Amino acid sequence: MGCFHSKTTNLHSPEDDPDHADKPDHETNGEAGDQDQVPAFKEYGLAELRAATKGFSPDLIVSESGEKAPNVVYRGKLDGGRLVAVKRFSKQSWPDAQQFVAEAAGVGKVRHKRLVNLIGCCAEDDERLLVAEFMPNDTLSKHLFHWDKQPLPWAMRVRVAYYIAQALDHYNTENRRIYHDLNSYRVLFDEDGDPRLSSFGLMKNSRDGKSYSTNLAYTPPEFLRTGRVIPESVIYSYGTVLLDLLSGKHIPPSHALDLIRGKNMLMIMDSSLEGQYANDDATNFVELASKCLQFEARDRPNSKFLLSALAPLQTQKEIPSHALMGITKTEQVLPVMLSPLGKACARMDLTAVHDILLKTGYKDEEGAENELSFQEWTQQVQEMLNTKKFGDIAFRDKDFKSAIDYYSKLVMMMSVPSATVFARRSLSYLMNGQPELALRDAMQAQVCMPEWPTAFYLQALALSKLGMEKDAQDMLNDGAALEVKKQSSWRG
Repeated sequence: MGCFHSKTTNLHSPEDDPDHADKPDHETNGEAGDQDQVPAFKEYGLAELRAATKGFSPDLIVSESGEKAPNVVYRGKLDGGRLVAVKRFSKQSWPDAQQFVAEAAGVGKVRHKRLVNLIGCCAEDDERLLVAEFMPNDTLSKHLFHWDKQPLPWAMRVRVAYYIAQALDHYNTENRRIYHDLNSYRVLFDEDGDPRLSSFGLMKNSRDGKSYSTNLAYTPPEFLRTGRVIPESVIYSYGTVLLDLLSGKHIPPSHALDLIRGKNMLMIMDSSLEGQYANDDATNFVELASKCLQFEARDRPNSKFLLSALAPLQTQKEIPSHALMGITKTEQVLPVMLSPLGKACARMDLTAVHDILLKTGYKDEEGAENELSFQEWTQQVQEMLNTKKFGDIAFRDKDFKSAIDYYSKLVMMMSVPSATVFARRSLSYLMNGQPELALRDAMQAQVCMPEWPTAFYLQALALSKLGMEKDAQDMLNDGAALEVKKQSSWRG
């Protein structure tokens, strides 16, 4: 979810980054490599995204923002296994498809390691969809307000503030100074536990730019007065995120400012953070939040000021984010190589799988002991060959119910089972909405030919249909490894 080098990547060089020299190894190593993993922005077909999200299944909704349809975010899996986040708008939000694609393409050019990069869009029929990298470790909102194992430690909260300030500063350098509705739901954590800012916020929720869906108590004052978003509005919203980080709960900015003016800093601080920070650091953090939340837009700081204020507060820089957060580092394992069949199985394209199995025929079993080739010419063999013939005709003509019947008879007649017959019957079961039986046959095909990638790919397809995504991914990877092994033996 193969990876391509992005032609739109636009990263600062180390010489351009004043903080680069002070970064720990876990921040600097592989920065370019991380960006190499981001595919180039592209337009996806609706069928591909529908397959990736299993028909926009409610079970795959991952948005925690509280937004109702039609603006919903789904987890999806693209051709080749890449996990993505797919945001679905309504046509009413963006009636002009060309305008939607142009806006998305502009956002897709803005790339950075602190962003959840936008990698594609779709404007087909009545659908308006954005596609971004998938972040496996939840939102800042989840880690602050709904944590299960441990509250977010102080050092990690300061890191979040700093990294998101870096993201905003990069937006400014790219002349993208308007970010819509910045809040704790827009900050997500990647496989390393590093916080990133969602690129969805660069995209207006509609062509009219209706930008704020949060409680009015958290909305910038100028937006309430004029209905317009200005760059300083983004700083105000960033200030509300700082309050979330300080308190571990939602505090309306007006109430927080009253507490700050009254020097009641302890009333703001999350009690779970006791003993984790120096008083001066906490004071500086609170004062920065206060500056961001000023009523007059002109009194708020810019992103450069945020970086300069937060850089001295960074502690435990040598500790990776996932260790600070107490989470197991997860890595999205992509298949080394997928054949066309593997790709078709990964995207659950049954029609393409059918076409490939037809073209392949029985050639993968050439040289194997096979009753169809090595039995005496008897009436029983003639009957068996006719049964195979009728099964293959039914399979070719997509009469999958008849194919199941004929192949089932054939399996009973053959003393040496055929992996191809099991593979064809497996797909026929899938076409007939019977994934459990399809999985059984794909496993039987593997018994017949233990290192046949087709058997692994069909198991992956059946497992995906059964909702067993992790097992399906493992099977895809095993099939891909066998492809590599087969190609290596050919070269040798």
